[in-house]
Amino acid sequence: MDALTATLTWLDYAAVAVFGATGALAAARRKHDIVTFGFFAAVTGVGGGTLRDLLIGAPVFWVQKPAYILACLAAAMAVWVFGAGKGRMRVLLWLDALGLAAYCVVGAAKAASLGAPPFSAVVMGTLTACFGGVIRDVLAHEPSILLKREIYVTAALLGACAFVVLQMFEVPGFPAGLAGFAVAFAIRTGAILKGWALPGFPGRGTPED
Repeated sequence: MDALTATLTWLDYAAVAVFGATGALAAARRKHDIVTFGFFAAVTGVGGGTLRDLLIGAPVFWVQKPAYILACLAAAMAVWVFGAGKGRMRVLLWLDALGLAAYCVVGAAKAASLGAPPFSAVVMGTLTACFGGVIRDVLAHEPSILLKREIYVTAALLGACAFVVLQMFEVPGFPAGLAGFAVAFAIRTGAILKGWALPGFPGRGTPED
């Protein structure tokens, strides 16, 4: 196993667990039971990767390796046992940023390794990083991350772009992956600390039918 593959594998498990924890936190805010904790964690943790694999025609990763689901359940149990205090919510916000940065590279790398063209690889990386959170918000009846002005999806998109472009210029996989991770995490960090947001639609009023 080369350095990039090993790193991506560890990042993949870490991102699944982190996103699983955010799903469990959504269940905690609604005071659901332990079974729902596990369900929210699993759906959030593997949702993006599942969509990616279905779209590129690959075997669904967690079906082949059930340890991914176990990672989600372990994250759910940790939230159940240790609670969801304000300090932990802040920690999870940063862990979510790390998971986003990791998953956008993992998703793009997997798609590219299976022959997806560069544009499609970028899209797959973005979906992998963001779709689980979308499902989580829908299940928890919370405002979707897609409807928030704060930069989130854009960070994943640019991180995946950085990785894919560097690969096109034949930069070795490991430094290209680190660069993609750094770009996504730096942009998400700016959004968290500085409130970075894209400009909204400048038009006035409601469009006519």
